[in-house]
Amino acid sequence: MADTRFDVLTIGNAIVDVIAHVGPGFLAREGLAEGIMHLVDEERSIYLYDRMPADKRQISGGSAANTAAGVAALGGRAAFVGKVADDPLGDIFADDLRRIGVHYGVSRLASGPSTARSMILLSPDGERTMNTYLGACHRLTEADISEDEIGAATVTYMEGFLWDPVEAKKAFVRAANYAHRHERACAFTLSDPFCVDRYRDEFLDLIRSQTVDYVFANVNELKSLYETDDFGAAVQQIARDAELAAVTMGADGAMVVHNGEIVAVPAFPVDPVVDATGAGDLFAAGFLLAVSRGQELEMALRLGCLAASEVISHIGARPVLDLEELAVEHGLGGGEPVPA
Repeated sequence: MADTRFDVLTIGNAIVDVIAHVGPGFLAREGLAEGIMHLVDEERSIYLYDRMPADKRQISGGSAANTAAGVAALGGRAAFVGKVADDPLGDIFADDLRRIGVHYGVSRLASGPSTARSMILLSPDGERTMNTYLGACHRLTEADISEDEIGAATVTYMEGFLWDPVEAKKAFVRAANYAHRHERACAFTLSDPFCVDRYRDEFLDLIRSQTVDYVFANVNELKSLYETDDFGAAVQQIARDAELAAVTMGADGAMVVHNGEIVAVPAFPVDPVVDATGAGDLFAAGFLLAVSRGQELEMALRLGCLAASEVISHIGARPVLDLEELAVEHGLGGGEPVPA
């Protein structure tokens, strides 16, 4: 096995989250339905971006990037692979990841669509209205996958949100092959029931062919994968298909299915839940970091649930507390990185 530089390397959509509070009349003037996620084209994204308040907050985002940020916040060694353009928002994305300690070395897109952005409009009542332009992040290709980086990561984790572009699918498979060539684990998250509905057969093939070793899902995604309303039946199916499946259950906590056995832990209480965005991403961060450092599965579940509980206690998909310190307070610190 090659030297290990990263505990977890994640692959996914590279999106800049642009967050701003807007007045009560803003959404109506722009013809936006409150609380809905709208996919927009580049022209519309530029239009809305220019009309957002000047004090908007801009931060690197995207599901897998959030997971990498969570790993770093827990004291782990994280890397991210995703595509941005050679433009100002691309600078923001790359600089932000480096600032929080996530390795990011993917080449910029020199021509073509601009960096992806998700404009998140916060209404006075706290409701989030999202307008997402996917842009450059869908231009990830096999050429962006470095065998050296994949081989240097204990676990490579990929998001289902990036399964739409054909070239990105090829990049995923190449990354999985590199991971296995270096005797590393490959993990995959189903991301969303809509992703599962579009690509059910392909996702099942990834799992059953052992292209991916670990599967992450929430209850609805898992039931969608097996086209059943019976959660227990879906758990039995994933137990047959996957080496390991980690399933989040909201307020009921999380479970892992491994070698025919189920381990479950309760959620950490959060009152009130302010914003559930990023809960699954941060759960994956805690779980994967613990697993990469050889900790027991119950400990991995608990660390994942702790990270998720922090992020749902405030607005935004990134932790605001010191997660590493929080883990130690709850007796969840420890585990040594694989030597570099």
